[in-house]
Order: sequence, then structure tokens, then C-alpha cells
Amino acid sequence: MSNLPSEPEFEQAYQELASTLENSTLFKKNPEYRRALQVSAIPERIIQFRVTWENDKGEVQVNRGFRVQFNSALGPYKGGLRFHPSVNLSILKFLGFEQIFKNALTGLSMGGAKGGADFDPKGKSDGEIRKFCVAFMRELNKHIGADTDVPAGDIGVSPREIGWMFGAYRAEKNRWEGVLTGKGGNWGGSLIRPEATGYGLVYYVQHMIQYASGGKESFEGKRVAISGSGNVAQYAALKAIELGATIVSLSDSKGCIIATDEKGITPELVHIIADLKVKRKALTEIAESSEYKQKLKYIDGARPWKNVEKVDVALPSATQNEVSGDEAEALIKAGAKFIAEGSNMGCTQDAIDIFEKDRKEKKGEAIWYAPGKAANAGGVAVSGLEMAQNSARLKWTSEEVDEKLKGIMKACFENGLETAKEYVAPAEGEFPSLVAGSNIAGFKKVAAAMLDQGDWW
Repeated sequence: MSNLPSEPEFEQAYQELASTLENSTLFKKNPEYRRALQVSAIPERIIQFRVTWENDKGEVQVNRGFRVQFNSALGPYKGGLRFHPSVNLSILKFLGFEQIFKNALTGLSMGGAKGGADFDPKGKSDGEIRKFCVAFMRELNKHIGADTDVPAGDIGVSPREIGWMFGAYRAEKNRWEGVLTGKGGNWGGSLIRPEATGYGLVYYVQHMIQYASGGKESFEGKRVAISGSGNVAQYAALKAIELGATIVSLSDSKGCIIATDEKGITPELVHIIADLKVKRKALTEIAESSEYKQKLKYIDGARPWKNVEKVDVALPSATQNEVSGDEAEALIKAGAKFIAEGSNMGCTQDAIDIFEKDRKEKKGEAIWYAPGKAANAGGVAVSGLEMAQNSARLKWTSEEVDEKLKGIMKACFENGLETAKEYVAPAEGEFPSLVAGSNIAGFKKVAAAMLDQGDWW
């Protein structure tokens, strides 16, 4: 990869996986899989295109659109679309690479992909965003389909944008098919899809807590620090509260709020924040309101991790690299025993190394880390269930979908746990490495499928 321009986010994701595999017994037991790592690091296809659209003044605007179709060994390409000014190939390649193995861990038939555009929805009117979505899909429709590539939403792409893009796809193709997930409930969407990533994150951590405590503990009474305030953070907070936890923080790109009373952040406040996010407003509006000024502390330009006095569980749910090495140390000092990523690659490599070192040194008293490719797989899992419902022209109840989600997250946890025990044997009294187990389990499944299909010899 030395002849390519620097792609720091992708290189970080690749090295994190590669180092885990190298430090396990996988390549000793399956030497043929070493070649699979080299092959799978290069996307099957990268599509880059221009998107021209008109703003409300009638002025022509242009953006870059992308789709990285990374690996289709297990099924149609599957992964979100992100509309954000920071979007570039490095970020999309990192997200698509992670998506390959995350999708493999769900047990569903999905490959890995990611896409989007460097379009900034902030400050744009609804009409401008709709025009952009239509223009974006006018090109993307040539490269996707229900059995080829099924995008979903990501940052900047809510169910509203999915609806506009689906309408544009249908008009271009003269065909109704389950080509996008995260659709509206009355035209092909799955129930609890918006909640799925946050719910799945909490279900996964619940298994971590139960395993670590020998079944004696749950979320009941736990203090939970969450970053972000989008879908993942909102629904993780609501589900954790439902299970008896106290939420002590949320955040956005401008700063964080820390609860200052014993009730923590309530469901009512989460719903108010959700409404703010729809209007693209910042958390400062709540922190400065007379109703919440005495219950919350707002810290400008900060993330929660160094500002929570005592915490049992940390759920980074905003964006990549949002927990640094210093912040990892601060969480350990604050008493955190569990950290699981609701965001993709939420922890820097320095932070992961600190968590893993603590796991080895303190054994049963350590913090236990779970990577996003396992812990936040609930969203894409329900996207996969939406694909299944579309293919069969069926609609399952929210209870049915939730039960399937719980089963997938349990299997995801157990798969990572047992794989870690097999390939990176923990010392006596030490928690198995969920980052190693999840990486190896996801990679093994993809590599075996690639070998069966002749992707390398």
C-alpha cells in the first residue's frame, strides 16, 4: 500500500485487525488465511462520481459522491451512506473494511460496503437536501440493487433522506425492491430499525456484565456514560434506563452534558434531545434552559470521559477515535468496568492498548473492552432482517424483530468470547479478549467464504 496516498483512518482499521490476527494462533492453524488478509484489504470496487444540484438561489453546486464496495463473499454489499463534509476515501474505506467483519458477525448473508458524499446538510433547506438526494441517487442507482448492494443511512442520512433516495431509485429503475434499508414503516421498513444499534449495544453489554459477574449483576444500578446524542446514543440511553441504569452523560460535536443530580438524564430529556437533533440544534440549548440548568453541567468543547466522577459502563456512540489514551486512563480511574463501542472505531489504538493491558494485569477487576464491529452490529443486523422481510414481502412485529435482535447480539458475544478462548487463550482469571475474538471470528468466516469461491489460491 506504499504507492497510495496516506489513508490514516483506513490504515488504523487495517493494522488493528492485522495485529490481532498476527498475535493469535490463527495463521499457525490456517496458514492459507494469511493471503486472505492481503486480498480482503483491497476493495472489490470503488465508485467515485460527481453530484451536481441546484440550491434555493438557482446556483449550481457540486459535490463528490462515493461507494466503496469492499467484499461480497458473504452476500450483497451492505453498509451505510454518510453525508458530511469530512467524507473522503480513507474514512469510507475504514468504515467499509470494518463493515465486512461486523456483517459477518451477525450471521446474516451480507457483504461489506460504505458510501456517501462530502455534502454538508447543516444550513441547507429541506428542498436543497431533497434535490441533493435525488441527484446523488441518479448516479448511485447504476451500481446498487437488492441482490447487488443495499445501502442504509449513516451520519447525515436519516429515514427522511432514505425516503427521497428510494423515490429517486424507483423512478430511475421503474422497480420497487428492497434496495435501501431504514425505510419508512409503511413502505417496506422494519420495525425497531431506528432503535436497533442502541438497543443491540445495550443487549451486548448486558451479556458482558452477566458473564463477568457470574450472572449476579445486570444494568440495574449501573452508572453509564454515553457520548453522542444521535440515534445510537438516544436509544442506548433509553434501553439502559429501562434496564435500571442511570445515564450520566451525552454529548455533541460542540461539548458534553453531565448530569448533576442522582436521577441522571431521564427518558423525557432524551426525547427533548431527539427533537433538538431533528432540528439540527446543539445541546447548549438544553443546558442553558431554566428547567435543566440546575440538573446538568455543560462543558464546552469536551467529551464526557474525563468529566464523569464515577462510572461503571462507558458507551462511546458519536464518531471514530473519540476515546484517547488519556481518556482511557481517566475512565479506568473513574471505576469503569465495561466499555463497548456504539460508534465505529470509537477508541484510538492507544486507548485499546490501555484497556487490554488493564484486562491482563487486573484480571477479574479490570475494565473489559468490546469493539464496535461486535457491540454495534445491532443496526446492520436489523437492516439484514429488513432485507429478509422485503424479499418475502412480509412485515414482522416489533416483538419478533426485537427477539431476533437479542438472539443475534447474544450469538455475536458468544462467538467472540469462544473464538478468543480458542485462538488467544486467556490466563487464569483473565477475561477473554473480545477485540481479538471478534476480529478473528469475523475474519475467519469471510476468509473461508473467499477461499471456497476461489478469490485467491
